[in-house]
Amino acid sequence: MSTMARTATSIEAAKVMTAGVASMVLTVGLARFLYTPLLPLMQAQAHLSVTGGGWLATINYAGYMAGTLLAASVGDLAAKFRLYRVLLLVALVGTAGMGLTTDIVVWAALRFAAGVSAVAGLLLSSGLVLNWLRQHGRRLELGIHFGGVGLGIAVSGLLAVVMAGSLNWADQWLVAGGAGLLLLIPAWVWMPAPMPVSVHHVVPADRPPSRVWLVLFTMAYFCAGVGYVVSATFIVAIAAHHPALHGYGNLVWVVVGLGAMPSCPLWDRIARRTGDKTALLAAFGLLFTSIMLSALSAGLALLLLAALIYGASFNGITSMILSIIGRLFPSNPAKAMARLTISFGAAQVIAPAASGMIAALTGSYRGALFMAAATMLVGMALLAAMPRNSGEA
Repeated sequence: MSTMARTATSIEAAKVMTAGVASMVLTVGLARFLYTPLLPLMQAQAHLSVTGGGWLATINYAGYMAGTLLAASVGDLAAKFRLYRVLLLVALVGTAGMGLTTDIVVWAALRFAAGVSAVAGLLLSSGLVLNWLRQHGRRLELGIHFGGVGLGIAVSGLLAVVMAGSLNWADQWLVAGGAGLLLLIPAWVWMPAPMPVSVHHVVPADRPPSRVWLVLFTMAYFCAGVGYVVSATFIVAIAAHHPALHGYGNLVWVVVGLGAMPSCPLWDRIARRTGDKTALLAAFGLLFTSIMLSALSAGLALLLLAALIYGASFNGITSMILSIIGRLFPSNPAKAMARLTISFGAAQVIAPAASGMIAALTGSYRGALFMAAATMLVGMALLAAMPRNSGEA
């Protein structure tokens, strides 16, 4: 009987984790990031300009910031569960709706909605999964959950690869909406409604860092946001517009996802061995390297290497930084994380529009990449200048 109970619990846990990953693939992989592999096709077939493409990316990230503030304002777990389900539906509309119009204003509204919906996977489902695991006395295995970011990127790239040549840009968005409907089923059905907290435990005291440490840390995360978003927005378009790499853009995006999938647990292990600052400097350095490879490479092999390094670095940076700030403020980690997310999100709003304008003026994405690489160097300098903190591993 006890064996059967353990088996049932394991199956239930697998369903909950599957629901979380499915929500991540739907809201992040399709609603938010499918735009990246489809951007070159929209430019070629729907006459979307380079500048327009940058602005749509900016509006998408503005939606994510708005969604982050919305999620942070909802304190009740039951309300968060209802919001989670609403945003799953918003993700479907934001995905399929892109194929039903060529109006730039409607596109902008849909990209904003898709950005808002991303918090369902990244923030809301994370909290719901954690609540379920905690209530059932299980280990907090969110490494699998956040692997859904990489899986979502890989899925969006694979969909684009499979559909390339047989469907136009609009039909590809509609097919992606159909795939999202399939993902909605486990994300909706297998994510359990939260139970009220019944176990009271002692929360460790906060260990707030110095003001200088926190300012430098926040500014460094802003720099990481610039480096992350420029590549996320344009890495496929870079390949698509290079004569020697024509037809390989979607493959590049798949490799980004494959690099991101195992990155969170890997960087956690590195940080435990080397310390937080050393691990972050290494991840920042890898993201810088990826950006420079993207800017300078003329061949497929180097661009695929850049994509792999990019995927392996950006997800780890976010995971490590949020883990560090959560350890320093255990009494209310969500509030501290929200402040950092605003900094990271601000970079995601500013950088794509600036990059699109640089690309339009110069006729190349190289200038935008050099700007992003220089920003990463600034971020590394900020990390190196941070004073030693008592809560630092």
